[in-house]
Amino acid sequence: MTQPLLRPPTTLQPRPKANPTSSSSSIAGQITVKTPQQSRTPSETRHSTSLRPSPTPAAADRVNVALIRRVLCPQQSGIPNDTWPINELLPPLSSSNEVDLQLYTIIAIVVKELVYSWYGKITPDQAFVEEVVRIVAHCTLAVEGRLRKIDLESLLLDEIPELVESHVLAYRISHGSAQTSASSNSPRAVYHELNPHPAMLPVPEPSSETSIAQQSKNEVDFRQLLVQGALAILLPTEDLENACLRTLVADAVAETILGKSIGGRVCDGWFVWTSITKLVDEVKALSKPRTTGKEIEVDTRSRLEKFGLLSERGDDTRPATNGRRSTLSEVFWRVLQYGYLTVISLQFVMVGLFTASSEAPRSCWSKTTAVEAPLAQTTVAPAVTLRPLLDFKIFSLVSTMLDLSFRMPWLSGSLALMQHHLIQSPLTLLRVGAVDGLFDQYLHHLLVTHLNASLIPPILSTMRTTLFPRNALPPPTPDPPSPEQQSEIRRHCAETLCSLFPAMLSQAAGLSRQQLIQEVEGELDVWGDAYLNKHLAYQILELVVVRVLPEMGEKGVKELMEARGIYT
Repeated sequence: MTQPLLRPPTTLQPRPKANPTSSSSSIAGQITVKTPQQSRTPSETRHSTSLRPSPTPAAADRVNVALIRRVLCPQQSGIPNDTWPINELLPPLSSSNEVDLQLYTIIAIVVKELVYSWYGKITPDQAFVEEVVRIVAHCTLAVEGRLRKIDLESLLLDEIPELVESHVLAYRISHGSAQTSASSNSPRAVYHELNPHPAMLPVPEPSSETSIAQQSKNEVDFRQLLVQGALAILLPTEDLENACLRTLVADAVAETILGKSIGGRVCDGWFVWTSITKLVDEVKALSKPRTTGKEIEVDTRSRLEKFGLLSERGDDTRPATNGRRSTLSEVFWRVLQYGYLTVISLQFVMVGLFTASSEAPRSCWSKTTAVEAPLAQTTVAPAVTLRPLLDFKIFSLVSTMLDLSFRMPWLSGSLALMQHHLIQSPLTLLRVGAVDGLFDQYLHHLLVTHLNASLIPPILSTMRTTLFPRNALPPPTPDPPSPEQQSEIRRHCAETLCSLFPAMLSQAAGLSRQQLIQEVEGELDVWGDAYLNKHLAYQILELVVVRVLPEMGEKGVKELMEARGIYT
């Protein structure tokens, strides 16, 4: 007798949802996005997911897949779920299987630690968990569709760097010696006046427990309002009316994810310095040649040296070469080295310029995507004026971080003059940095080439391992490092950063290696105060949410709920 064909359970397949509210936003992508409220039958799901190749999971991914199966796909009706891929058992969260794996791992951890801890004691029914998964899938698909319509270049290279630059300038002003001596306010109070945020009020004083408790409460309320407003836009009406489900999802996102990241140790100075050190180590590791362990050791000795008839090179007792000859040899090889680097750099730039000149200009990208935008909009989209990439705040941020206006004003002024002429030169031929200019096209080509969706899974994986080490809630927060240990962490971070700079750079700046490390260590103090870092983190979070959900910049949470017909 032949056994019947096993089929995956269809209880978690997506069902039709009410349309969430939509709005206009700035445009960056060209890809037409499927609306998240479209339903798929099991056969359609298997057909669509087969078009996306499923990579063989690595060892770490196998652990994540096992966790997802155990928590979100328990045995149902005797069907062995391990015979079916995850993307056929669960509704898709995005257009990428790699992103879905990371997102479902985070969902499984949250459900296991926060839902099953009390829901499993009441009933073994999985209907509630299935409903949570459907809601999350609906929201993530809606967010992905909106992300394709925003100007990511402007967001990542102009708006966010502008916030970081404001943070650096406010820190320097608030911690300046003249400002501190002339004002009776603390540096935190001065910083908050220069760079305010409602979630960080009132300024906590170490001697006042009331101010600390009130500030923590305002921080929690701000996170709740932010998440509740996002759910009021993304959730279908039928799920938005379920107050219990809405509260559970809001608490999981606001407290478990945002609260343990921004509100936790992620904003601590020692954690930021440690993260910078790890990032630099990763960059240095990528630049080194990879070894496979199968390299062959080559014996460079001659036959006379092998049989002991001639002393080896290391044991040569002949007098050293003339100092002048060694100096000339060193200069000769250094000239060859820098000449080779110059030729390679010019070749890279020329190939990039020729490739960029043959592609469509940035303005065409914007117009094409604007035509593909949804026709039904709740508000009229304002006209988007493209800015030259050379005029983005990322270049101003680099100058501010290096403090060029103080250290090398002549260099800062020369670069500003060059930037002005490249963008607004009286001669049209020299205006290569303007919108759709040759240099602007080259920068756009580099961004499109290197900033792609393949960076999202590693970012999600890093965020998951930071928030949930070993795929579980972190233990109670241990005591932070002592001031001496934090000084060592900052010192090590400064040494790691200085290792990226060649010795010639410090010599050209007139600084010794130790002086350069001390200068970098002083600049790292900008990230030493967790209270100030939270200002920047919440500002970036608020900016991203408003760009993805522009309705939240126009209406409050109560107005958004009433617009969906829900009155509380």
